[in-house]
Amino acid sequence: MSLHTPIGDITVSEEDGSIVALDWGWGRDQSQTPLLRRAAEQLQAYFDGDAVAFDLPLAPAGTAYRRRVWAELCRIPRGETRTYGDIAAAAGGSARSVGQANQANPIPILIPCHRVVAGAGLGGYTGGSGLPTKRFLLDLEGPARAAAMLL
Repeated sequence: MSLHTPIGDITVSEEDGSIVALDWGWGRDQSQTPLLRRAAEQLQAYFDGDAVAFDLPLAPAGTAYRRRVWAELCRIPRGETRTYGDIAAAAGGSARSVGQANQANPIPILIPCHRVVAGAGLGGYTGGSGLPTKRFLLDLEGPARAAAMLL
């Protein structure tokens, strides 16, 4: 199911009763299930600035290590960030391996990889338009925090 957002079109995909992907762009195959409608409603509320606590079943495909990293990302509260090193300390591995897991995140926003920053600044982001998208999401979730990260 696709929807228009302030950061461009996104498409949410479901398999076997769980969200498995959030892709940038408008998808070709458009089916509406109750879960996808719920995901679209929560995402629209999120982009409207509501403090949404996503409560969707997620089933990201990835290695056991990547799934551990993604689980840690889901523990980062809205409006807060963690460094790649913080996530590595919690999930194992290195800051670099956390960055690689973030880059492979199949469900961005819902698994908030945008909340992970470098120790000395914003870090990278491959979703949407890259760093402008990351800045937008951080600002949407907590303007004061995002402004501090840009200094």
